[in-house]
Amino acid sequence: FTELVLETWDLQCEHNGREHRTAEMGHQQLVVRRGQPFTITLHFSGRSYEEGVDKLAFNVETGPCPIETSGTRCHFDTTSFPEESGWSAVVQQQDGDSLSVSLCSPPSARIGRYSLTLEISTDYQGSSYHLGDFVLLFNAWHPEDTVFLRDENERCEYVLAQEGLIYQGSRDYITSIPWNFGQFEEDILSICLNLLDTNPKFLRDQNKDCSRRNDPVYIGRVVSAMVNCNDEDRGVLAGRWDNCYEDGMSPMAWIGSVDILRRWKEFGCQPVKYGQCWVFAAVACTVMRCLGIPSRVVTNYNSAHDTNANLVIDRYLNETGEEDRRSKDMIWNFHCWVESWMARPDLAPGYDGWQALDPTPQEKSEGVFCCGPAPVKAIKEGDLQLKYDIPFVFAEVNADMVYWVVGPDGTQKKSTHSSVVGKNISTKSVGRDSRDDITHTYKYPEGSEKEREVFAKAERETRSLREEDEGLHLKIKLSEGANNGSDFTVLAVINNTTDTERVCRLMLCARTASYNGTVGPQCGMKDLLNVTLEPREEKCVPLLILYEKYGESLTQDNIIKVVALLTEYQTGDIIVAFRDVYVQNPEIKIRILGEPMQNRKLVAEISLVNPLRTPLNSCMFVVEGTGLTDGQQSKELEEPVEPQAEAKFRLDFVPRQAGLHKLMVDFESDKLTGVKGFRNVIIAPQPN
Repeated sequence: FTELVLETWDLQCEHNGREHRTAEMGHQQLVVRRGQPFTITLHFSGRSYEEGVDKLAFNVETGPCPIETSGTRCHFDTTSFPEESGWSAVVQQQDGDSLSVSLCSPPSARIGRYSLTLEISTDYQGSSYHLGDFVLLFNAWHPEDTVFLRDENERCEYVLAQEGLIYQGSRDYITSIPWNFGQFEEDILSICLNLLDTNPKFLRDQNKDCSRRNDPVYIGRVVSAMVNCNDEDRGVLAGRWDNCYEDGMSPMAWIGSVDILRRWKEFGCQPVKYGQCWVFAAVACTVMRCLGIPSRVVTNYNSAHDTNANLVIDRYLNETGEEDRRSKDMIWNFHCWVESWMARPDLAPGYDGWQALDPTPQEKSEGVFCCGPAPVKAIKEGDLQLKYDIPFVFAEVNADMVYWVVGPDGTQKKSTHSSVVGKNISTKSVGRDSRDDITHTYKYPEGSEKEREVFAKAERETRSLREEDEGLHLKIKLSEGANNGSDFTVLAVINNTTDTERVCRLMLCARTASYNGTVGPQCGMKDLLNVTLEPREEKCVPLLILYEKYGESLTQDNIIKVVALLTEYQTGDIIVAFRDVYVQNPEIKIRILGEPMQNRKLVAEISLVNPLRTPLNSCMFVVEGTGLTDGQQSKELEEPVEPQAEAKFRLDFVPRQAGLHKLMVDFESDKLTGVKGFRNVIIAPQPN
C-alpha cells in the first residue's frame, strides 16, 4: 500500500457549534462542550482510507506543559465504539476519499484551548498533521459533568442568556438595571481563557493549575480572585466607593461586561477603573457562563460586612441619629455576588447545587481576596466549617444589628429595633424579566425552630431583638414616590399599643448616602421634644425633604438615609428606625420604528426628560445589545438640556441575530448619572 496522504480537513465549526450550543462563539474556531461527541471530516488524496490497513490516532494537548498523568495530554486510536472514561475517536462514515470521525472527550476533561493532531501510519510509514486548535468547555447538558443542570429552561437562562437584570435600590424600593453579559461576543472567550492564564496559581505552577481545570470549584475560586485586582494579580477591575471616579468610569455608568473585559485586554491586563459589587459580580458571571458553568447574579438587601466574624454588628449613634464610626463593620444597602451551579464531590453529600462566589474584594481567604464557592445549602444549615468562606456569607445574611445610643456624657444605651439583615435576596427569574425571591434558600423563616437550631450550630444567640415588647412601635414611611428634582415627604409613624399615655422625644434626620452605608451631609431634620401619645394612639410626623437641600450632595447611588430616634422620658428606652429612600431617576423612553428583522435597518428613538431645576450639561447616551448593535454605540449631545426639556436622539442599527434581545441604554450628564433603561425587541429571522 502506498502511504495515506491527508489533503484537506474540516473541523465543521458551524455544525459542531450548533450541536454544542456554542455557535455564537465564532465560526472561525471550534468550540465544544466536554463529554459530547463532535465530528470532523478528513479528505485524503491518492487513495482512500482502508480499515485494517491504515491506523489513525489523535493527540490532544492543552496548556504549556501537557502531561498524560495531569490529564492535559491524551493519545488515542480510532476504535469502533466510544470509550466512556477517556478521549475516543470513532469512524462514522466513509464517502469515497472522505472520512468522517466522531471525537469525544470524557465529561471530566480539563477545559481550555487544545491543539489537535492526527497521526496516520501504514506499513511502518507514518505522518502527522496538526489539524488546528479547539476550545473545550464545561457541559451543563451532560449528566456526568459536575455542572450538570437538569432543567432546559434553567440551562438557557444560566448558561446561554447573554443579557439579564441586576437588582439594586433598597429593600423598600427594589429597582433593576439591565446588564449585557455578552459571553458569546467576539473575543470574550479568548479573554476568559487569558484570565485563567494570568492567575497567580498558573504562574506559580502551570502544570498543577492546568491539571485542576476540570474542577468548577477550582475555576470558581480563581475567577472570584481574578475579577478584582486587590492582590496585585493583574485582576480585571479596581474597586472604588468614594464618589471620585474622574480618572476612570463611574461604576454606575457600565451597562455590560464586554466593554470591561475588552478594556482589560487592551490595557495589557491592567485593572479597569472602577467597579462596585454588581460590576464585579456581573463580570464574574460573564466569565463563568462563558466557560460553561451555570451562573446568576444575586442581590442581598441590608447586607452585613462582619469584619471580626462575631456575627454581631454594633453601631453607635449620637442623639441626633448621627453615626459614630467606631466599628469597621458595615451594613450595605445591598450587596451583589454570584451563584454558580456545581457538584461538590470535595464535601460530604448534600452540598451540590448553587454555590455563592463573591468577587468583590472584602476579606482575604487563604491569603487572597476571593470568596467561595460556599454551598448555599451550608449557609442555610449553619455549617460554618465547610469550604469555602461560609462564615463570611453566613454573616452577610444573618448578622445581628445592635444599636447603641451614646448620650452627651458618653453613656451608652442599647436600643430596640427589629431584625434587618439579609432581606429579599433576589435574582432574575428564569425566562422572564421578573424578580425571584430566593431568601428561603439562604435562611429558615425568622423565629422558626429550624432557625434556632441553625444559630445554635453556628454558635450564635438567636436574635437579641426578641426582647419584651415595650408597647411603642416606630416606623418610617414614604408618603409618595421620591423623584429626583422634586421635594418629597417621609413620615415617622409611632404607635402606642398600651393603655397608658406615653411622652417621648422624636428625632428625625435625613442624610444622603452611598449604597455601602456611608453617609453624607444632612438634608432634613426635625427634633420634637414633646410628643404625647394617648393610649392606643397612632401619630404620623412628616418631614419634608427639599431638592435644594439634597440635590447637591445626592450620590450616584441616589439614596437618602432617614433615621428616627424615639426616646421615652419615663423609662429612658430608645427605639431606632431606619429607612433608605431611593430617589428615582427619570424614565428613559425607547421607541422602535420599523419592522424588526434580521439584517435589516431599524431605528430606535431614545429620550429622557430633565426633571431637575437646572440644565444638564455634557449629556451622553450609550447603547448596546447583544445581537442588535455592533458593539457599543454612543451619542454626545451638543447642547445643554434645559429643565423639563427632552434629551433625545435617533439610533440606526442593523440587528444580526434573530430572537428576543434587549436594547440597553445608559444616560450620563454632569448632574444626572447612571440612568438606565431597556426595551425588549423580538427580531424576526431573515426570510430565505
